Amino acid sequence: MNTQQLMDQALALAGLTEMPQDCGICVEGNNIKKVLMGVDMDTAELMLAKELGYDLVVTHHPRNTNIDMLKVMDRHILKLEELGVPRNKSQKLLGERKDELSYGQHVSNSRRSVSAAKLLNMPFMSLHTPADIISERVVQEFLDKKFAGKPETTVQEIVDALEEIPEYKNSARKPVIRAGGKESYAGKIYVLMSGLTGPGAEVTKAYFEAGVGTLILMHIPEKDAKAVKEQKIGNVVVAGHMSSDSIGLNAIAKKWAESGVEATMMSGIVE
Repeated sequence: MNTQQLMDQALALAGLTEMPQDCGICVEGNNIKKVLMGVDMDTAELMLAKELGYDLVVTHHPRNTNIDMLKVMDRHILKLEELGVPRNKSQKLLGERKDELSYGQHVSNSRRSVSAAKLLNMPFMSLHTPADIISERVVQEFLDKKFAGKPETTVQEIVDALEEIPEYKNSARKPVIRAGGKESYAGKIYVLMSGLTGPGAEVTKAYFEAGVGTLILMHIPEKDAKAVKEQKIGNVVVAGHMSSDSIGLNAIAKKWAESGVEATMMSGIVE
């Protein structure tokens, strides 16, 4: 297997036909049999992989240099449209969040780990959105099945159910309620784990205004959680960052294993 074939398998598993801007094959590789995979992989991990004889390093969080990475956030426009929110409205709300994030992106050292991989001649690729989509789908399907026909489901019941999923059960950081109470009615449960990063308080509010009762997120900043509490229109359950990422990454590694590629998981991945 080569890096492009592995990328294609990951995209297909997520239902994607094109590579999102937060993914990339930073250094190409062929005849890959052993992969070192983690949530955050940088120069130290690249050197470790070289020392241990791995053929490829895979990072979840992006290490590529695509200046259009923030376009991945447009996924929120499509998801909100499915919930009945007009594109023009969500586009404007999302634009403010993109502007906020652009400041950090502009000053980031985007070539740090890529340059190290090239010097080490170590194949290197990043897989972000595909893993997030898979995690989102797995958790949504699990909760839909778990609470089908149960309109009185509470937020605490969601938290308890999430811990039945191995990655949450085995994580050091368990799912927590960030907005709402244990006895709050869940309403419509909506899992939101793709779209590059958190969409910000205003976009989060748009999900609730579109009929969502409880959002299941990987993470949320304190200021956004505070805003949801003040709005008094929805609940937020944070399932966990590393554990949620792990669901999609483990699924991708399992798919690769069918092609004879063995992945060793590290750097935040919960098995």
